[in-house]
Amino acid sequence: MANIKLIDESEADESVVAIYNDIKKTFGMDFVPGMFRAMANNPAYLEASWNRYKVIMGPGKLDRKTKEIIAVAVSATNGCEYCINAHTAVLKKMGLGDTEITELMAVVDLFSGFNKLLDGLRVESDIFP
Repeated sequence: MANIKLIDESEADESVVAIYNDIKKTFGMDFVPGMFRAMANNPAYLEASWNRYKVIMGPGKLDRKTKEIIAVAVSATNGCEYCINAHTAVLKKMGLGDTEITELMAVVDLFSGFNKLLDGLRVESDIFP
């Protein structure tokens, strides 16, 4: 259960409702995800975060599937159950199956371990871009 109130559409001011409508349209959903309803306690923060999301997750040099894979990997590393579930659901809608998602998590596992090993042993980098 959230530590703060999640702002429902019926309680939101006009500017927040406009953002909520954009969120629902963009995601093709009939509800506003809890993350954004939490942010709506500070409408300026909601607006800034939603605009940032659209810029970063929108068209760019990386395709949307790659961005969603990164989102799942980072979320798993940070232990964010909400984001793991949300972005895994998106990847499944994009056609990734259990085999691909397991492979994705195997990469997260491998590099999380390598990162801890190298940090713990203080091995200095000898490969540079």
